[in-house]
Amino acid sequence: MEKNKSIALVAHDHRKKDLAEWVRWNVQILCNHDLVCTGTTGRLITEVIDEEVAKGHAKALRQPIKLLRSGPLGGDQQLGALIAEGGVDVLIFFWDPMQPQPHDVDVKALLRIAVVYNIPVGCNRSTADFVISSPLIGQEYAPRGRDFSSYMDREF
Repeated sequence: MEKNKSIALVAHDHRKKDLAEWVRWNVQILCNHDLVCTGTTGRLITEVIDEEVAKGHAKALRQPIKLLRSGPLGGDQQLGALIAEGGVDVLIFFWDPMQPQPHDVDVKALLRIAVVYNIPVGCNRSTADFVISSPLIGQEYAPRGRDFSSYMDREF
């Protein structure tokens, strides 16, 4: 991982307000990194960051937020593909454990692929706070990779 991370920000509908508040609180750190978001979460986060930049509380983003589709329309799968391709370093996903999600299998697949590829995942405010405040967020970092050769080389 390079010094500047690719940070994915995702939130279910009932958690978007929480994520927006978290982004506002951490905007100065986040503006040093590249952001990728699913659908409506991305539009909300763009508004929050633009407001904070206009107030002088943060500098402009390094580059515009990469916007994917809405989660239920394939955004979670797009994000999973980015993780598998090495295009995401950190996942902050405020999911709602109290609401049924019509795309729950996609959510589980996204969380699974994040674990498979050994990227940090923050699913609640406390974990996201620990991840974003780690000294590693602003440094180069070489995560320990897993060797999947035995899986890939198996015979059927």
